[in-house]
This record gives sequence, C-alpha cells and structure tokens, in this order.
Amino acid sequence: YGIRDLILNPSRDEHSTNNLLISSTSTPLTHNKTEKNSNTTMKLAVAALLATSAAAFQAPTMTFSLGKKKATPAKKKAVKAPVSSGASPSADAWANSVESKALPFARAPATLDGTMLGDFGFDPLGFSTVPVGPWFTGIQGRNGQIGNLNWYREAELIHGRIAQVAVVGFIAPGLFGTLPGNEWTGVDAYSNLNPLEAFSQVPGLAILQIFLFMSYLEVRRINIIKEEGENYMPGDLRIGQGEGRWNPFGLDYSPEAYEEKRLQELKHCRLAMIGVFGLWAQAQASGVGVTEQIGAALTTPDYYAKAGYFLPEGI
Repeated sequence: YGIRDLILNPSRDEHSTNNLLISSTSTPLTHNKTEKNSNTTMKLAVAALLATSAAAFQAPTMTFSLGKKKATPAKKKAVKAPVSSGASPSADAWANSVESKALPFARAPATLDGTMLGDFGFDPLGFSTVPVGPWFTGIQGRNGQIGNLNWYREAELIHGRIAQVAVVGFIAPGLFGTLPGNEWTGVDAYSNLNPLEAFSQVPGLAILQIFLFMSYLEVRRINIIKEEGENYMPGDLRIGQGEGRWNPFGLDYSPEAYEEKRLQELKHCRLAMIGVFGLWAQAQASGVGVTEQIGAALTTPDYYAKAGYFLPEGI
C-alpha cells in the first residue's frame, strides 16, 4: 500500500513518505496472509479468463498457391426421382427427359439413356417413347421377351441395310454398266440409269425374284427372333463371325473391335437412309441418273473450252 500511495501521490514530502513506508512494513501478520490469499485468487481468475479467451479465439487460416488452383471436388448432383405423369408411357418418358448429345438445344426422352449402342439422344419425334403396336402380339418374341426399344433398333438396322443396297443400285449401273437384255426381256430392259424409270421397264419376273428373296430373308429373321427370344440381338441374321454362323470371309474380331464394327454399321445405315432419300429426290426432279448428273457437273462447258472466248473476235 505504501508503494501504491507513493506512486499515486508523488507530491508528498520525504518525511511523510518515509513514515508511510515504515507504517506499511509494520502491518500485522494476519493482514499479510489475507493480502497473499487475495492476490493468489486474482491470479487464478485472470489465468482462467485468458485460457478461455484463447480457446474461443480461432485465427484466420490463409492458403497460398503458385500456378493453378487446386480443383475443388465437384458436388454430386442429387439424383431426381422419376416423375410419373400417369397419362401414358410417352408422357412419362418426356417428363423425365435429359439433354440430347446429338441436338444440344433439344431434349431426349428418358427411354434413350445412352446404354444402347449408337444412342446419342436423337429422337425429336419421340418414336422410342411409343410401345410397339399390337400387330406384334402374335409373335413369341413380343410376348414380354424382347423390349420395345430393341424392336425399333431392329427396324433401324433392316431399313438401313436396304438403304445401303439401294445406294449401290443408284450408283453402280452408271459406273460399271447395266445387265444385257435380249429379245425376250427386251434389248433395253436394263439400260435405263434412272432407277425410278428403270423400275417400270424391267421384266416382271425380275421384280418377282427380288420380292421372293426378300421374303425368304424376312421369314428367316422372324424365326431367329422366335427361337432366341429375349437373348436376340437386333439385326442378327447369323451371318459373320461366331460359332454356327455363316462366315465366308473368315471374320475374327476381338470383342472391342467387334463392338466398333457394329457401331460403324449402324452409322452407315443411318447415313445410307438419308443418302438414298436425297438420291431419290434428285432423280425425281432431274429425270436422270446420279452418275449422269455428276458427270455433267465435271464436264467443261463449250463456252469455256473455246480459246479466246473472253476476248473480242480477231484478237
């Protein structure tokens, strides 16, 4: 207390200060014990307060990086539960539609989930959302054994293969020539290079042969579907590599290469269906074959072949 009083009252004279120091040192022993206990209690309280404050305080963390930032893990998108409209299978498929890979500005129905070979979400008219009609009810393969989407894939492959043959039929006669005629069929029965006009000029028996051959392939295809049921692979005519198949070219691809060839065939089928429509439309508009049209485009015109055509005569 004497030191405290001295600091707070520095104006005291030396005599009073000495008296104060003397009086402070002559404090009873009980007073010293009380003061010591009080100081110890205060120190413990202050120490506890500081410990509590340090525990509650959390220093801000800072990270430094040179170059590119570390990619933060992407948040997983919540999987939406399928929406059921209750109206029809087609309405449910469009209600759960996803983004189309083939047409980024459009949507693809939920039936095209990308698991089927060649599925790029292209179905703007929604064919894949409509169940196969009742005309297949009598076939065993339709009775719960082969899915609707497999039936559409089957139709796509068959139409695509026919379109590929048709493209060859449009182009090959103009490049390699036509079949010879005779007195019975007619000398010029096969000479027309326009397929639309040639169809009405060929003999009826020739068309009948094509029809019978196509009928045989269709009956064979249906029998394979009925035999294999749910294990049937769309477009499988048991031709090519594999046990028990007709493989005249000795094809032997690895599983990865075989899947790639299947995808290539599918792409060629789709391209051929678009191409044969263009060939038909152009033949209908021009009245001549495709080779004649291309040949005329590559022929140098007479006015361009004349030397000095762009200069006045006599120069």
